[in-house]
Amino acid sequence: MSNCVIKWGEFMLIALHKDNSICEEKFSSEQKTLYEHDFYAWTKEQSDILQSRRFAHLDISNLIEELESMGRSEKRELINRLTLLLGHLLKWVYQPERRSNSWLATIEEQRAEVLELIEDSPSLKHQLDHQFEKAYTKAVLFAVKETNLPKSTFAAQSPFSLEQILDRQYLPE
Repeated sequence: MSNCVIKWGEFMLIALHKDNSICEEKFSSEQKTLYEHDFYAWTKEQSDILQSRRFAHLDISNLIEELESMGRSEKRELINRLTLLLGHLLKWVYQPERRSNSWLATIEEQRAEVLELIEDSPSLKHQLDHQFEKAYTKAVLFAVKETNLPKSTFAAQSPFSLEQILDRQYLPE
């Protein structure tokens, strides 16, 4: 490839001879797509291609990968928000003498964030029951770390219902 020049093509780096013919010297195994080289530029390019309706130029395989990743990310965020909410509710119950405005604000904030996630992505509502169980398991670990209480202190199943934790007025005693 010593007599080749590397340039950006529409989607990837390409190797060209001085006469602009494509180098055949195993460059394909070494080429780096814009997706791999500069993700932000790739997203802007894909957006531009979509807006100009040049669908044949889309980087389909990487678009599919990113769309699937976005869905997983939304689900992870739901679990993380539920975990923080449940963890603070557990702290609220098991350490009443340490209750604070900070805990209360976190409970209110995480509750609002969960509700907003569901409002923005209504299909996540169908995930709530299953994710609630996962989040409770993680919340127990969070509460153990935060309270220094033994794991056996906390119930194996959530003492709170999904309806309770999403109720803006609910605080356990």
